[in-house]
Amino acid sequence: MTDSPDAPALAQVRRRLTRWYLATLGAVLLVLGGGLFLAIRQQFQRELDASLQGATREIERAAAIRQREASAPVPVVDALDELRIPGRRLFLFDATGKPIRPAEVPSWVRDAARTAARTGTADVTVELPAEETVRLHGERFTLRDGTVQVAVAVADEIELEAQYATLITAFGAAALVALVLVWAASAFLVRQSIAPVARSMAQMRRFMADAAHELRTPVTVVRTKAEVALQRPRDAEGYAEALRGIEVESRRLSTLVGDLLTLARADAGERPAQLVPCFLDDVTLDACDAARSLATVAGITLAIDDFEEAPVRGDPELLRQAVLILLDNAIKYSPAGGTVHVAVG
Repeated sequence: MTDSPDAPALAQVRRRLTRWYLATLGAVLLVLGGGLFLAIRQQFQRELDASLQGATREIERAAAIRQREASAPVPVVDALDELRIPGRRLFLFDATGKPIRPAEVPSWVRDAARTAARTGTADVTVELPAEETVRLHGERFTLRDGTVQVAVAVADEIELEAQYATLITAFGAAALVALVLVWAASAFLVRQSIAPVARSMAQMRRFMADAAHELRTPVTVVRTKAEVALQRPRDAEGYAEALRGIEVESRRLSTLVGDLLTLARADAGERPAQLVPCFLDDVTLDACDAARSLATVAGITLAIDDFEEAPVRGDPELLRQAVLILLDNAIKYSPAGGTVHVAVG
């Protein structure tokens, strides 16, 4: 089966529509994914801050318990030594921001402690020189004896980044699968939507070919009648008869054009064919009369047998045109001097 001449153009349209579908989906996924990542990152940040706040409260709780157990109101430095929270670095400062445990602390931790000592709390993100990002939470608290201290908890944001990377990987895999599925679905849908266009274009090509074939015979008849009329001088009555024949064929040619349009509309489903009772013998005689000039020019004898009445149900003009095409082909492909026999049975 050969491809339609319109196949390359339609294939290009299909590819273009598929690319547009994929580009649109990609843009939607990009916007939704960006918003989703931002919202989830903020949620992760809040969860990390809540975890750090819980760690500083654990320091405060341990310090309060240690002080109640002590026989004297002494600094509760050993409370921090006994407290272990996985993934968290814990620090204890006095009210001035001086480190209590451990004795040596980085300057960025001390700065956060001083901020918390002044304001009550401090939440800070610090970019360290070694391309490490940490998150700190500092909180000021007061013991039973009135001692003011500051607890600081530190977490590496790498755990936040790990969660984020996991999310990105999962979303990327899901987006890739979605793109593949949408590509397959869009290719199928585009092909289905283009199919009526392809059928319409093929139908138009067939109609043009059929129209050319249908019109060739009556045009040839008109031209032949004119040529026969001009082959030798005639009187006024002879020319009038020739012109009447040309006029009749021209009117039939106009009818044929209308019939072709009707057929095109019928093929397109705009209206069904209309059939009426008629006689095939009369239709055939009419077509033979029109084809006689073609036979004369080609040197063919048109032998018409005696017809019996042949009632049929059909379109008289279309039947006449079909018979005329058959006669035209018979005359065209018969050897010079031959005879074409016409019979209805």
